[in-house]
Amino acid sequence: MGKFIKSFKYISVLGLVLILSSCYHAQILTNKKPSGQVIEKEWASSFFFGLVPPKEVTTASQCPNGVAKVETQISFLNGLVSTITFNLYTPMNIKVTCAASSGMSSLNTSSEKNLTVSKKSSSKKIRDTIQQASEMAATTEKPVFVTFR
Repeated sequence: MGKFIKSFKYISVLGLVLILSSCYHAQILTNKKPSGQVIEKEWASSFFFGLVPPKEVTTASQCPNGVAKVETQISFLNGLVSTITFNLYTPMNIKVTCAASSGMSSLNTSSEKNLTVSKKSSSKKIRDTIQQASEMAATTEKPVFVTFR
């Protein structure tokens, strides 16, 4: 019976280690279309159960159109290291997908999609012009530009 209890303790400890080293995956999505540019930081160091986060991943220079998706993941190996260190060191993988160009520079800005209003116009005229632009945009499903001159 003593051998069974000893074996049960080892199996329990092993099971506890496996449970505590579970995987984790989170995604943050924007409405931007992803590009092929991906920035990965493997084994980013966080501490104390992740309460002290890893260093910030700076993407401004590499993602001129912004970010489409950010993923954080604690893999099995990351979780195992966390368990061995009693979660004092909690490594994770960070993956940032840059956004594709929005294509705004290639829009057709012909006169039918532009409205002009004078800066000296009354507030009613300005409101009417903006209302007209929003109706045109809703009807044509294309952007309408309002220029103040």
